[in-house]
Amino acid sequence: MRLLTSLTIALVLPATAAAQAPPRANVAEAAASITAEDYLRRISIIAHDSMGGRDTPSAGLEQTAAWIAGEFRTMGLKPGGDAGSFVQRYPIHRVRLDTARSMITVRDGPAWQFGTDLVKIAGGDTPDGVTGPTVVISGTPEGAAGALADLDLAGAIAVVLLPVNAQGAIGRPELRLLVGVARQGAAAVIGVADFGEAIWSRFTQGQRGSQQVPPWAASADPPVVLLRSAAAGPVFAQHQFDLAGAMQHLAGPIAAAPVPTLGLTVTTALEVVERFDAPNVVGVLEGRDPALRGEYVVYSAHMDHVGTGRPVDGDSIYNGADDDASGTTAIVEVAEAFSLLLPAPRRSIIFLLVSGEEKGLWGSDYFGAHPSVPIGQIVANLNADMVGRNWTDTIVAIGKEHSDLGATLNRVNAAHPALNMTAIDDLWPEENFYFRSDHYNFAKRGVPVLFFFNGVHEDYHRPSDHVEKIDEEKASRIAKLLFYLGLEVANAGERPRWNPESYEQIVTEGR
Repeated sequence: MRLLTSLTIALVLPATAAAQAPPRANVAEAAASITAEDYLRRISIIAHDSMGGRDTPSAGLEQTAAWIAGEFRTMGLKPGGDAGSFVQRYPIHRVRLDTARSMITVRDGPAWQFGTDLVKIAGGDTPDGVTGPTVVISGTPEGAAGALADLDLAGAIAVVLLPVNAQGAIGRPELRLLVGVARQGAAAVIGVADFGEAIWSRFTQGQRGSQQVPPWAASADPPVVLLRSAAAGPVFAQHQFDLAGAMQHLAGPIAAAPVPTLGLTVTTALEVVERFDAPNVVGVLEGRDPALRGEYVVYSAHMDHVGTGRPVDGDSIYNGADDDASGTTAIVEVAEAFSLLLPAPRRSIIFLLVSGEEKGLWGSDYFGAHPSVPIGQIVANLNADMVGRNWTDTIVAIGKEHSDLGATLNRVNAAHPALNMTAIDDLWPEENFYFRSDHYNFAKRGVPVLFFFNGVHEDYHRPSDHVEKIDEEKASRIAKLLFYLGLEVANAGERPRWNPESYEQIVTEGR
């Protein structure tokens, strides 16, 4: 890979912090400040081995945040973080399940214990227990999102029957199904499957460990647990439900069946074993229009990756050059272009680099819950996550169909053919990428979004995601497209508008 020595990074940090305010430029000159050479210089710093893969939390992540804050300071942006700084910090707790207090009890029946019959895989703390009507959900996980939207699961204990593969394990589609059910308002979600012995042994061993959670959000999420079908079957049979028979027919459409006599109480008690925090970086460019400068366009990307891990060919540092040093660098480049622009755009711009994306969109969720400005004053979010690989002339813009930002993008894209960059619709709707990056934490709060994404590749979440594989020339053209698009939105007389059906599905029903 192209290396930038730690000594060079050490020299860059104080030099940029001490630089003078940049000269001003018109639109064309500001856009021209985004160059492949500048892009490569910056991404080589962010994805350097010395950053240690930028895990959340980690020293490398802190170093990355400090470097970005220094860049924003040099650009003359205003700080949008805590106490007049560029950094917004959010809490993280390391917790473990109190297995002595946690269980699922059956009214007039047995209690299923965590670590033997049960494991907890997600969700919040319910030390007083939650109960509700039992509803059994069955059907194929593929393409289940639409069918789930038609189910009324508010307050229910949702028992989801899951198929397993040849190794006795569930896969990503099954996990997405559990998450989808949780989003429908269930009080608790219980995934039931015929897990293999080796798989279950690994689950129960992991149950004894601890995990990091975002305390502001985790307690609000319904607990999601896994239950072995061998333990569940006899109890369901006593309530006239043939669990084994139902699990033989999971290839059909999603269906829900109430089991009115089965009363379940789900208790998950967590204990905090460690407390720490992590950074977001927030820079603000004030708009020029007195009537519109109180509205904001937010550019975002996640500066974190997954840290260090299992070595592959002797390399244990997961640099995350494409995921997402590429998007982070694009947003820093766009910020520099806007800092040069004279006159400034009518609306204000927020440049937001978050952490914790790889852990569950933590940093963007915290910003959404604790924004630098009221969330209702944010008119759009443009998010860049993995924009440095794959096709040289194409970038996927996920979410085009959900608001008139899609039409605006098409218009801006057509107005700049010299970029040789076509923004196309989502190629992978079955992967649910719309829900898997930081823009979603704006969308669910009512902010129209677009998500720029080049798709995954063979180096995704591997130590081989190196800077030498980045197409910096392509990425710089995407950054220019983002600059022109944000400028159009920031200068428009009207704020972007949702497609009403999308608003109902994503914002109203998603709450």
